[in-house]
Amino acid sequence: MANNNALWVFGYGSLCWHPGFSYSKSIAGYVKGFKRRFWQGNTTHRGTVEKPGRVATLIEDREDTVYGRAFQIQDSAALPYLENRECALGGYLTIIATFHSRDGAKQIPVVIYIATSENELWLGDAPLQTIARQITECSGPSGHNVEYLLRLAEFMHRYLPEVYDEHLFTLELLVRSRIKEENMCLATLMGNRDFVIDLEDTEAAVRAEDQPDGNEQSRGNLLQFSARIAPKTLRCLKM
Repeated sequence: MANNNALWVFGYGSLCWHPGFSYSKSIAGYVKGFKRRFWQGNTTHRGTVEKPGRVATLIEDREDTVYGRAFQIQDSAALPYLENRECALGGYLTIIATFHSRDGAKQIPVVIYIATSENELWLGDAPLQTIARQITECSGPSGHNVEYLLRLAEFMHRYLPEVYDEHLFTLELLVRSRIKEENMCLATLMGNRDFVIDLEDTEAAVRAEDQPDGNEQSRGNLLQFSARIAPKTLRCLKM
């Protein structure tokens, strides 16, 4: 059991690859009783009032599990930052749940930011083709909606390769296919920037990633297909 006196936050969306605050450590793992869905609208980071983007939230489901990344808060500046980013601008509220490290050795109470149908930015369920189209068409002050989706999918592929998230990975496939069909520039959509991810169990994730047979089986055919869509083959649009 981890030190319960420490404050931890669970990230399952953009916090996985771009936390934006100082933290003491981070661990990959999961929270039970929820599933990740791109049902929350966004007008301040990945969309506009005229064209809201689609970002992730958690939906209660007793039979499901959502994987992501837990952060141990380092200083007092993190919570006001997250309160503004997630709640004031994003429309999320906070709950407390139990986080499990990927190896099951640690169980930690965590703060989680979730959006519900009660907030004004809620977009709700829709056909995955519709959600994918909205993601490829929207951008905001923090960047394109495509970047949000694909960086989250890449985090899962790289650091939690044993996990298959059907909703996320199907959207990844649909968005990559749409980018290719419309001849869009992936590098431009991704913002031409890199993010450093430091996890306690990074080495374990890399070792798992070096086992192609197990990875391909766990990720399924969707990842095999999307991985063949090479970014450098896409021609940039002249705007």
